[in-house]
Amino acid sequence: MTGDPLFDYPLRRGERLDPPPVLGELRADRPVCPVRLWDGSEAWLVTRHADVRAVLADPRVSADPRSPGYPFLSAGRAAAPDGHGSFNHLDPPEHGRFRRMLSGEFTVERIARLRPVVQRTVDRAIDAMVSAGNRAELVRALALPVPSFVICELLGVPYADHEFFETRTAARMDLTRAPELVRAANAEIMGYLEQLVAEKRRRPGDDLISRLITQHGDSGEASPGEIVDMVRLLLVNGYETTANMIALGVLVLLRNPDEAAVLRDDPDPEAVERLVEELLRHQTIVHIAPTRAVLAELTVGGTVLRPGDGVITSLSSANRDATVFDRPDALDCGRDARRHLSFGHGVHHCLGHTLARLELHAVFGTLFRRLPALRLAVPYEEVRFKEDAGLYGVHRLDVTW
Repeated sequence: MTGDPLFDYPLRRGERLDPPPVLGELRADRPVCPVRLWDGSEAWLVTRHADVRAVLADPRVSADPRSPGYPFLSAGRAAAPDGHGSFNHLDPPEHGRFRRMLSGEFTVERIARLRPVVQRTVDRAIDAMVSAGNRAELVRALALPVPSFVICELLGVPYADHEFFETRTAARMDLTRAPELVRAANAEIMGYLEQLVAEKRRRPGDDLISRLITQHGDSGEASPGEIVDMVRLLLVNGYETTANMIALGVLVLLRNPDEAAVLRDDPDPEAVERLVEELLRHQTIVHIAPTRAVLAELTVGGTVLRPGDGVITSLSSANRDATVFDRPDALDCGRDARRHLSFGHGVHHCLGHTLARLELHAVFGTLFRRLPALRLAVPYEEVRFKEDAGLYGVHRLDVTW
C-alpha cells in the first residue's frame, strides 16, 4: 500500500444523524484513501457510489476473513470473525451453494405471505404501548420486538428466548468489547442453536429450520454445522439491522416533521415505499463496512489495489454521493432513492432485503397514523447513539404522544 494513512478508522461523526463530514471531502478529492485501523494496520477506504459498487461486484476481492490482508475493524472482530465457516463471508462458488439453499425461502412471493403476521405484530406492539400510557421506550417496545418476533416465526426459534440472543448479539456487535467476551457471546449463541437444530431434527415443524434439515441436511448437501451457521446468520441479521433502522428512522422523522406528515393520515402505499427507501439511504445502518481483501490487482477510482491489500467500502458515503442523489444530505421522502446501497451489492447483496422492506413498510405505515402526536420525550442531545457498534442505531428512544 502506498501513501500515508490520513485518518484513523472508524471515522468520527459530527452531527450524529449524518456520516462523518470528512467523507464528503474524500469523495471529492481522494475517493480511495488509506486509513489506519485499531491495530496499526492499513486499509483502503472507498467512498464513491460507483467505486463501492465496483468493488462489491468484483471477483478479484474477497469477503473471506481468512484472505491475506483482510481488514478487521476491532480486536473482537479479529478474535471471533464471523467468516470462519459463515457463508456470507465465503466467496463464489462456495457462497453460491449456501445461497441457493436459502434463496427459495426469501422470494417476493414467499415473503408476501408473512404480511399478515408482520402487520399483526406491529399492531400488537403499538396496542401495548398505548395501553401502558402515553410514553414508551421505542427500541424495546417496537423496534426490537417486531423484527425479532417475525424472524423467530419464520425460522422456528422460540420467541421466549429473544432476550438471550439479543443480548449476545449486542455483545458481538460492540467494537469496544474485549475479544474474550465476543468469543463467549458467539459460543453461547452457537451452543443454543446447535441444541435447537438437534431438536428440530428429532421433531421437525413447519418452519425454515426444519425445511433446511429435511431438504438439505438429510441429503448430506449441508452438514449439521453448516445448518447451524445458516440459522445463526439468518437469526442475527434477520432482526438486528431492521431494529436499528426502525429506531433511527423514527428519530430522523421526528427531527423532520414535514417529511413525516405523509404518514399521519391514510398513507398511500407508494408514498410509504418511497419514504422507506429514502430512510434506508439517509440512515445507513451498516455504517463502517463491508470489508474486503484484494486477491488480484485492480484499479479503483484511479488507485491501484494489490493482492494482500485490505479494502473498506463505505456504504454511508456511497449513499450520500451527490453524483447519484440530488441534495444527498437532505431527507427527501418524495425522491426515488432506490439506487442506495444499504443492502450491499453483488453476490453478497442482503438475502433478506424483501423481508426487511416489508417490516419497515408496516411499521412506518402504521406508527405515525396511530400516534400522530408522536414526539421525543427527552432532549435530542440526550439520545445515545451506537457509535462504537458495527451496526449504527440508538441504545434507546424515549417517546411520548
